[in-house]
Amino acid sequence: HDFNNLLTAINGYADLVLRALEPSDPLHAKVAEIRKSGERAATLTDRLLAFSRKQVQQPQLLDLNAVVESMGSLLAPAIGEGIEMITELDPDLPPVRADPGQMEQVLLNLVVNARDAMSAGGQVTVRTEKVDPKEVKRVAGAAQSLRPEYAGISVTDSGCGIEPQNLAHVFEPFFTTKERGRGTGLGLSMVYGIVTQSGGFIELKSQPGRGTTVQIYLPAAARAPGDSGSISVDDASGSLGGNERILLVEDEQSVRDLVTSSLRSEGYRVLATDCAEEARALMAGEVFEPDLLLTDVMLPGQNGAELATELRREDPGLKVLFVSGYARDVLGRAQILSRGVHFVQKPFTLVTLLRRIRAILDRRVPA
Repeated sequence: HDFNNLLTAINGYADLVLRALEPSDPLHAKVAEIRKSGERAATLTDRLLAFSRKQVQQPQLLDLNAVVESMGSLLAPAIGEGIEMITELDPDLPPVRADPGQMEQVLLNLVVNARDAMSAGGQVTVRTEKVDPKEVKRVAGAAQSLRPEYAGISVTDSGCGIEPQNLAHVFEPFFTTKERGRGTGLGLSMVYGIVTQSGGFIELKSQPGRGTTVQIYLPAAARAPGDSGSISVDDASGSLGGNERILLVEDEQSVRDLVTSSLRSEGYRVLATDCAEEARALMAGEVFEPDLLLTDVMLPGQNGAELATELRREDPGLKVLFVSGYARDVLGRAQILSRGVHFVQKPFTLVTLLRRIRAILDRRVPA
């Protein structure tokens, strides 16, 4: 949590400096390197959280075919030239309930791994299919209780394959067969963490010289009343600014100052405090009637989840956006990610935060 707070400030202020500098300025390239290192550190912590299954998930009804199609523009440049990408999508694929951002992470990691296994070029195939639970039972084991239906997504490459002695270790953190400097050994471990946290199973098949297939099975989800299909939680277009009132509760001063100044520069009216007690006092005294509560989860004294529950009891229409560097246990116990309540993982970019705020205020997020 503390480390992600530091990264939020480092990356956020680097972004502000980059905006103020002309690309021709000699300092621009130096600050860009700071920002790049901050991004690498953020990716590292994110992968560790994914492997340990400690990420906060915001599952929603999701069409895996749509995820594959929407990732096309990102995957093509990721695999580069000399590699052909094929997609085979099952039109009868059932929906799943999963975090869309995490499913995109899974797909991107698997495709990049496939690319790295084909230094001389080749073919990578992304396939979706409706899966019989009997097939899943073979992977999950007899002791597992299975759902009636599963959706499968796989990535197959025609690359170098994996030696038999390494197959048992491929999902372990920091294990990699790549040469030094070309891999952290966290890609497949992150995929494993996301899939298992989502209630699914994963299988890897490979032979030296004959390529690799990573097969993922996710339980199919019944469409609940009111579900309208998959929605991007960051879907906000046009201006990211506004004039709504935002109550910010953040105990880390560097993050609080960064977010406050950024929101105010976009036109929002912001009142910032460092603890839940003062936030309650502001609400009780009708000094400030916010449209949105933007709060860290981990606060001294009463945590952000408890604060949000209390304030929403008094004002059920209050919208809430949580931010935190590590908060899954608190949010899980409170079961707080419900209607009108959303979450952004630290370290976030200022653009990501502004998009999410605008989308929530405009009701362009799933309720």
